[in-house]
Amino acid sequence: MIGKLTGKLLEKHPPQVLLDVGGVGYEVDVPMSTLYVLPHAGETASLYTHFVVREDAQLLFGFASRAERETFRQLIKVSGIGPKIALAVLSGMTADELAATVEREDAGRLAKVPGIGKKTAERLVLELRGKLAGTTALQAHASGLFAPPASTRDDVVNALLALGYNEKEANTAIKALPEDVSVNDGIRQALKSLAKV
Repeated sequence: MIGKLTGKLLEKHPPQVLLDVGGVGYEVDVPMSTLYVLPHAGETASLYTHFVVREDAQLLFGFASRAERETFRQLIKVSGIGPKIALAVLSGMTADELAATVEREDAGRLAKVPGIGKKTAERLVLELRGKLAGTTALQAHASGLFAPPASTRDDVVNALLALGYNEKEANTAIKALPEDVSVNDGIRQALKSLAKV
């Protein structure tokens, strides 16, 4: 089992990165939440990994934190949830947001993730309840500090990345956006602020 990799980040091609560890290049599939926090190409990066061996492939999945990897492992234990859908869930929300969403039994929020239908969302809530406990989101939610999910901001960042901006530019552009902004208005405002730079 490959549990962690540390090396030079050679390439980022969402959802995959190429990590050079001692001269060996590892292709690692990562959720967008991990991709956002990785350094620039050429810099050193560390990923907690989950290795899957199938009859037709050997797949390596990487995560920025142990909590994210543990959440991924809990997701793929749910009937009908494979690694690709688990990555999609973690690309749509952080591990902490997922834990709080499950505890709130908010299947509607989960159903907004691509590849997750209403029935699958309800099954996720049912099967994951209590299994994602101990994360900071649950503690924050219990004390009333939980912020609403950042899905709109994530959509704006993804749109900017698709338009050719790098992650640093996209993340800088969304900082000034109001909390209740729509995706379309967010993209428009972010593009205006990037045009001024």
